Amino acid sequence: MLSSKSFYVIRTLALLFVSSVFADDVVVLTESNFDKEVGQDRGALVEFYALPDLFNESIVEPLKLCGHCKKLAPEYEKLGASFKKAKSVLIGKVDCDEHKSLCSKYGVSGYPTIQWFPKGFLEPKKYEGAHGAEALAEFVNKEGRTNVKIAAVPSNVVVLTPHDFDEIVLNNEKDVLVEFYAPWCSHCKSLAPIYEKVASAFKLEDVVIANVDADKHRDLAEKYGVSGYPTLKFFPKSNKAREDYDGGRDLDDFVTFINEKCGTSRDGKGQLTSKAGIVVALNDLVKEFVNAGNDEKKKILAKLEEEVEKLKGATARYSKIYVKAAKNSLEKGADYAKKEIQRLERMLEKQSISPSKADEFTLKKNILSTFASY
Repeated sequence: MLSSKSFYVIRTLALLFVSSVFADDVVVLTESNFDKEVGQDRGALVEFYALPDLFNESIVEPLKLCGHCKKLAPEYEKLGASFKKAKSVLIGKVDCDEHKSLCSKYGVSGYPTIQWFPKGFLEPKKYEGAHGAEALAEFVNKEGRTNVKIAAVPSNVVVLTPHDFDEIVLNNEKDVLVEFYAPWCSHCKSLAPIYEKVASAFKLEDVVIANVDADKHRDLAEKYGVSGYPTLKFFPKSNKAREDYDGGRDLDDFVTFINEKCGTSRDGKGQLTSKAGIVVALNDLVKEFVNAGNDEKKKILAKLEEEVEKLKGATARYSKIYVKAAKNSLEKGADYAKKEIQRLERMLEKQSISPSKADEFTLKKNILSTFASY
């Protein structure tokens, strides 16, 4: 039997897997919001899921028994993304381990269970078809009277071949993480949706997330000492002497590794963290500036500009925001930083904002926060 601690660890790993492959386009339904979202002015396809075998103490190797959940998750993600703009249909999911009474209410006894709730009704029709995205879409289109096709999800993973491997991987201006995989490898298949999210998270950085079919291009795999799948190797832009990636295989593990190696500051969703743009070398001058009188502020601003001229690369770009923030603070008053942070936060809450604009506003907000903190 497994100890209760072991089951807790297994459960956590399983939930991390499920959360990592479901897109934001799949609505998370709970006991508190189910009746508000389902049975109202649109039809709803709801997946009731759980990993019940993980908690059966007679199971010796429980992680091997959640294959149906793993297989459905990326297909259901495609479905959610494809129906995102279909206002008459909701694609949702319920965690039956967290919301047992809700799942019991709708007669759920096996996982995953998929049910269709017509517009205006809370009496579901069970879905009995295949679990591929195409089959699910055909069912939803029929029941919801829509005509949505499964969208081809663009990949941010760069596919490498012997013809372009050196050009891309050995580029001194790019950090590159390469996965050597085989199409038949089950571990590679499990990694694929997570690896795609890694690529998406760093698509705005000078970081390349790539893969190569090592079964097809065996000479290339042999050249880099690949003997098992998947094998991941990191090629830093400053030194193309590769290093093996031996870290964890969940999204957070990859994000932490890349941030540490590449000097980036992204989270798993690709958003900049609160550390992005911060130039630690300027902190002392910022503190002096904030606590000085107006006449002294002008002298410190001149020092700040001198220091900025010495910086290079991304740090130099960020430091210019420091200078602008100092000038505006001097011109508009001591409360400028706090007011501007509030304005930027309102802008960042708008769903229509582009990723590049979100980066721009986040960098400004982070740097202004150093002025507001003293």
